[in-house]
Amino acid sequence: MSQDIVVQSQPRLWLEDSILQPYVSRYGAHLRRGRYAPSTQRVYLCCVAHFAYWLTAERCNLSAISEAMVARFLSEHLPVCSCPYPVRRLRHELRAALAQLLEVLRAEGMGALDPASDTAVAQELARFDGHMRDVWGLADSTRRQRDRIIGEFLLAHFGDQRIALSKISATSVRRFVLGDPGRSPGTIRVIGGAVGCYLRFRSMSGDQVSELMAAIPRAAHWRLASLPEVLTDTEIDALLQSFDQPFPSHRRAYAMTRCLIDLGLRSSEVVNLRLEDINWADGTISLIGTKGRRADVLPLPSATGSAIAAYLREERPQTSNRAIFVRHVAPYDEPIEKGVVTRAVLAGYRRCGWTRKGVHILRHSVASRLLRTGVPMKDIADVLRHRSLDTSAIYAKVDLTKLSAVALPWPGSRS
Repeated sequence: MSQDIVVQSQPRLWLEDSILQPYVSRYGAHLRRGRYAPSTQRVYLCCVAHFAYWLTAERCNLSAISEAMVARFLSEHLPVCSCPYPVRRLRHELRAALAQLLEVLRAEGMGALDPASDTAVAQELARFDGHMRDVWGLADSTRRQRDRIIGEFLLAHFGDQRIALSKISATSVRRFVLGDPGRSPGTIRVIGGAVGCYLRFRSMSGDQVSELMAAIPRAAHWRLASLPEVLTDTEIDALLQSFDQPFPSHRRAYAMTRCLIDLGLRSSEVVNLRLEDINWADGTISLIGTKGRRADVLPLPSATGSAIAAYLREERPQTSNRAIFVRHVAPYDEPIEKGVVTRAVLAGYRRCGWTRKGVHILRHSVASRLLRTGVPMKDIADVLRHRSLDTSAIYAKVDLTKLSAVALPWPGSRS
């Protein structure tokens, strides 16, 4: 029993009488390493005690503890829970506490280390992911998205059986990509792209995939058909000023937003920035392993550098994490996710009274601002790190002033 986490006598007895008893002290040490607040440690340990009480009643073995077991506890037991006082019954607390428990058990080689690790689908996904990473050099976010889609694709066709591409029909490929009626063209393109990527991977192993590739539906898509949404200079100023008011983690939110607005970074690039990427003496910032798998060095504007420096000095918590932008709640040493950037920007939109959605608006705004000041399209592509000028061409449509100068009069009009 952990001596550093004090809980009530009843939860302590539940833990001592359960199969989890040998791992309670390790669980406490795990939470302390993550620098969870003492109050959170107590709550989490009481949540584990509730789970332990249920495990004992269900006569479960340690080797059976897995995500599936936790899901069963939350979905089947919790709604009808009649366990005695003082059990914790808040779902979000239990889910978070038990996620940490699974980490501890797996680190100790106990529990169901990976419920799907021995299945044919899991092994196939591991090979596919390795190929995307090592051969094609795809970004982590792209790989995760395609792994998820292909995991669903393979499970739908094979379940826990051996994977044989010859058993997949062209009709089933088409049905999977199209999904339910009403699926958007954008979603169809993403799912179809993931399936095509997987089939190309299998073709390199000698599988015949031409018929299946031909069955992937192509959603209608006209390049450059729409105008990208952008912010005016006045709106950008209003957004930046919205960070002046105090709120939790406001320096981090402001610095991340300046990186998006001043440098035209993607959310993933902001998340991946590390302390060693900034050369303060030269006033530059390096982007390592970006979407195009290149190393790019950009000038660091003084306003951006000042915002980052203020965050590092006054708000960034002590952590072993070398990322510039880190978690402000336990576990501190784990990296933040893109959602942190997205939420910071959307909160800024709301403070401005806007209903806009999406962080990429800021990247579009960078390109639009450069175009209005006469920067050549090639230079804009370089700033945004586009591999093709075609990707940047859509921003030419935003400069309505220059477009109006070359527009022909409407047939039959006097102008």
